Amino acid sequence: MKALIIGSGGREHALAWKLGQSPAARAVFTAPGNFGTNLVGSNVHIPATEPDALAEWAEQNQIDLTVVGPESALACGVVDTFSARGLPVFGPTRAAAQLETSKSWAKAFMQRHGIPTAPHRDFEIADDAVSYLEGLAASDYPVVVKADGLASGKGVTVAPDRETAIGAVRDVLAPVRRGAQSRVLVEGFLEGYEVSFMAICDGKMAVPLAPSRDYKRARDGNTGPMTGGMGAYTPVATADDAFVEEVMRTIVRPTVEGMAT
Repeated sequence: MKALIIGSGGREHALAWKLGQSPAARAVFTAPGNFGTNLVGSNVHIPATEPDALAEWAEQNQIDLTVVGPESALACGVVDTFSARGLPVFGPTRAAAQLETSKSWAKAFMQRHGIPTAPHRDFEIADDAVSYLEGLAASDYPVVVKADGLASGKGVTVAPDRETAIGAVRDVLAPVRRGAQSRVLVEGFLEGYEVSFMAICDGKMAVPLAPSRDYKRARDGNTGPMTGGMGAYTPVATADDAFVEEVMRTIVRPTVEGMAT
């Protein structure tokens, strides 16, 4: 089997490294890849957000399986392009990827299908969001301010007070800021420990992977701004079999069923 991994981060390095260990793997390529992926396979110098060029290369090089890593590639329709050409590809379509590419869309989806999530309001105009924040009592803080679209894991601010929340809203919606978003969400703050829960889905059934814990803050002691991820580990002691079944019952299965309708 010849495999292609799309992306250039640590996730893609891990995928290439693990796929390369399979006795079925004859060759592993990563596009565009990084220094690490070049050590466990071969890099292909095509950006992850150029679906037509990637599909053309995969077709010409007789790739048996393509695995898409980054959200940006999913958002630009890499899976749709590969599927249209009859190329085997692992990842959600552009429509299904809206669960990740638009937090407002994901929130509306969860509300429609009874999937538990934090209460929220979303805004397109900064002054409207500021008026809402100014109307909250001091006891309503902290709140969580999120950019609606993709932000490489950095579009979230846990605001302990009104001033911080207003600053985060204006930063997200600032029209002069490069990469500025068109919508912002203000969510209620949920206190507790974090667990990242992932499952593999074929559109009808879902199989859970091992829960993990992700550390996103830039500095020690869980302080500093959010990042795309400073490190993660598994297994997580608090995520026992009962926890896994609860998440599957209340979140994963309703999501799969909702996406199928």
